[in-house]
Amino acid sequence: MQPRKTDLARTALQAHRAPLDMRQRRLLILCDGQRSIADLTGLMGQEAPAMVIQLIQGGYLETGPVAEAAPPLTPETTQRVAPPPAPAVPAPVAAPAPVERRRSLVSARIYLLGILEMQRHPQAAALFRDLQQARAETEVLRVLQAALQVLPGMTSEGYCQRVRQRLLEALPMEHCDAFAATA
Repeated sequence: MQPRKTDLARTALQAHRAPLDMRQRRLLILCDGQRSIADLTGLMGQEAPAMVIQLIQGGYLETGPVAEAAPPLTPETTQRVAPPPAPAVPAPVAAPAPVERRRSLVSARIYLLGILEMQRHPQAAALFRDLQQARAETEVLRVLQAALQVLPGMTSEGYCQRVRQRLLEALPMEHCDAFAATA
């Protein structure tokens, strides 16, 4: 099953006023008719299948075959016409070499700001504000560590582990040991 957006979903994504939370909006963006439920689960976590069902029930996603509009029949189109030639199969393209992501305190900070912004909790809002206002490197690191310690009380353990892993991928190597020790 490869869910795809309905017209209602496209309107909701453009209007920014639909009764959708940030995770539902993110899932709608990812549902392009090309990704399977397994792909979406890998990207969004174990709650993705339940969210897909909710969005289908809400009319935001559909899973049936794509309905292609047939041209109207006219006397000219009812005559037998030769089928169009098969499209040429493109030559396989070599996959690009994996790009090593640049690690920086700025990217780690931006990532965790996004995570805190999605949480609907007063502590997350306070940490978001603190992280946004932190200027010194030590202050940024202190707030990042505080957020990782508070996050398990706001979300599931699996989600916290994914956040911690992504943060370790973004942090400069010299700071990773300090964060791995707080795990």
